[in-house]
Amino acid sequence: MAISLRRTFTAPPATRTSTARAAGRHTGMVLTLAMLAALCSMQALALLRAPAAWLPAAITVKLAPGETIALGQHELAAPQSDRNHLSLQRDTQDGWKLRNLSATRQVILLREGSEQRMGSTPLLAGQSFQIDGALFDVRGADAGSVTFARDGHEWRYDGAVLYRDGHQQANCPESHVASKLLSLWNRAMPGVLTISRPLSFGGNLYCDNRLGLAQVTPGAAQIARGNGGLQLSAGSPDGDRAAVLVHSAGVQTDLRKQEASLNGVKAIVVGHTRFQLNTDGGQLTLHPSRHVSLFNAPDLKLPEHVTWQWQQRALWDVGQSHAIWAGLAASLACMAASVALAARRHDRAQGIAMLLATGGVLICGVVALIAQRAGYAPSAATSMLLAAGALLLWLALPGRLTLLTAAGVVLLAVGLLSQLELGLGAPESSWLRYYQKSAAMLAIGAGLGGLLRLWAQRQAARDAHMQQRSIEWLLALFAAVALAALAAQVLWGDEQGVFDLQPVELAKLALTALTAHCLALRFNWHAGPHKLSEHGARWLQLIAPALLFLALLGLSLVQVDDFSPLILLLVWSTVMAFAYALAARNRKLASGLIALTLTAAGAIVYLRCVGTDDLIRWGFYADRFLVWLNPAEHPHTGQQLLLGARAISDGGWLGADHWLGLRSLGMAAGGAVQIPAVQDDFAASFFLNRHGLVGGLLLWVAQAAFLAGIAFTAARAYQAGAMARDFRNAWSGRFRYFMLCGGGAFVLGHFLLSWGTNLAIFPIMGQPMSFLSAGGSHLLFFLCPLLAFSAISAQSLEGE
Repeated sequence: MAISLRRTFTAPPATRTSTARAAGRHTGMVLTLAMLAALCSMQALALLRAPAAWLPAAITVKLAPGETIALGQHELAAPQSDRNHLSLQRDTQDGWKLRNLSATRQVILLREGSEQRMGSTPLLAGQSFQIDGALFDVRGADAGSVTFARDGHEWRYDGAVLYRDGHQQANCPESHVASKLLSLWNRAMPGVLTISRPLSFGGNLYCDNRLGLAQVTPGAAQIARGNGGLQLSAGSPDGDRAAVLVHSAGVQTDLRKQEASLNGVKAIVVGHTRFQLNTDGGQLTLHPSRHVSLFNAPDLKLPEHVTWQWQQRALWDVGQSHAIWAGLAASLACMAASVALAARRHDRAQGIAMLLATGGVLICGVVALIAQRAGYAPSAATSMLLAAGALLLWLALPGRLTLLTAAGVVLLAVGLLSQLELGLGAPESSWLRYYQKSAAMLAIGAGLGGLLRLWAQRQAARDAHMQQRSIEWLLALFAAVALAALAAQVLWGDEQGVFDLQPVELAKLALTALTAHCLALRFNWHAGPHKLSEHGARWLQLIAPALLFLALLGLSLVQVDDFSPLILLLVWSTVMAFAYALAARNRKLASGLIALTLTAAGAIVYLRCVGTDDLIRWGFYADRFLVWLNPAEHPHTGQQLLLGARAISDGGWLGADHWLGLRSLGMAAGGAVQIPAVQDDFAASFFLNRHGLVGGLLLWVAQAAFLAGIAFTAARAYQAGAMARDFRNAWSGRFRYFMLCGGGAFVLGHFLLSWGTNLAIFPIMGQPMSFLSAGGSHLLFFLCPLLAFSAISAQSLEGE
């Protein structure tokens, strides 16, 4: 009897683990690509299903000599203008003349290199001006200051500070700390570094930059910097306009009825709509752009002297976007070649192909952004292709696909879909600009992040590492750039940013990096000097930069008339302290932070239960809490909260269309568009209205996955640092740990504040929701760098 022995081969545990990991990677990539394809297909379907929309390409006004016509929102297709906003007159001698009829909104005339706001005039020496019954004599005026007198008092105003008889006025009783600090800054700094603050006439108080006038509404007239000098205007843009008369060389001009000739005027701005002007004798042609009303059909009843030339909104037209389409096609081809070369182990050729693809996406993003800024925005289809190419680039770049990257790509696609739906559903042409800007910013961020990832991969392959001193100099330079950007916003910007950007997003990233470096060095304290005096100096060297930058960032955020940045900083500080407590195994600190968090949650519940009786004495922030607790009693200030709640209620569980938003893709957005800042702070309300609470739950899952991915990557970085046997690897692991914790803390803060605002959990606080809101600066300066850094960290951990 023959006995056959068969040898059984069993794969070793390491091989089984490697096979399981490979299968998991492929499964994760397939699922991510499937979700990305579904979301991009929904964008394409929304474009295909969007109904035809019409808008005027040209508005022609024909008048006989001496005739006058009033134009407004209806005739100009300017949705943010008054019903009768301006008056046009054809004069036999001076040609066309224009007068602003609106009591609250201005008209701006744009000439070569200058602009003129209707209802305003520069002040000159020898003039006099009268505000209701108060007469002022101008004694001196130049580009930087003006001096005038009344009732024995002499006033001097330099565009930032008002002086009465040579002395700066005291602060107003209700002035906040930021206002007082700003007043001190303007008084101490030279004129070129002062921050512009208008001089306001009216009211009963002489304080700060207010000049009190009895029986005159506060803000009814003002003097402010503009057009290279100081301009007197009849009222602030949002206030009542007083009777402001200017007397010069025996001629009296009423600024409320000021007329201006259109000779030499290239364009005008009415409301927020810009019109290019062309005159031809008795015919004036206006070409509207930005904020133009959309119509379902090219049919509208117009006055006898007004005619429109209609054009259909082009969503798929390539137009000026040939270069972008060609660049994206080349980039996608390079991506495909890179994937094919990677399968054949041609590393050098794969690297070149991926470098070309990354550079192509970056260039296309820059071209799209420049074109949009120049007034020739790419079509919605071009922006969709650009965004899809950028998202594919994130997945095609070398390195293992992590939960953080996959969730980030999905969240970006969801945000772009929501912004496209809002742009297509709004009855105004300008709403698509949010989607177009986000697509361009995403392409730029993906391109820059991709180049950084390729550089990091090359450095790791060569086993080349930056010196510690070089890293510290780069961090110092990063902090200096962020501080300079913040200073530019303080000097020349406002709450909306400077030059259409938000430097605070870059500052948050710089703050996190600087603090992560300081905390990473703190764990190597025992390797430093042993003398007590040297320990003190080293402590200041390590922690002082982070504290200084935090103080400067907090100061700049306090100037915003909202306390949400402070709450955001508090969330960030708490998470960073908790991360430090976990790394240092400090149970007391961790327990204290948990108790503090629970106390804050309990305080919110307490405020909800107690009511509003004790909030009146809180002063500055009382109004926001009162609106939050009882929005029905404050219908004007609580408009956002009420409209947002109505939109969420209309959405229900399955969306307003009862099909999770699938039936309403590309269709009108309804009343949700009327929510103030719906594209930004209240983007979540629109999303829940369109896709329902079920869609919201899916979005929460993706957001939770993103935060979990950050936590997993940070934990691995900490373990790598703890197991390292040399200073460089130990510092690198700890730095990545704290950097990821800080970045995740800011994202968590944005999620908490935005959801809390939209769901009325917190008082209204203006913070965009990461990934979902149309925040180009937040996307480019914070989210894309965070995604790139996390991918590099995961790649480095794989190598280790």
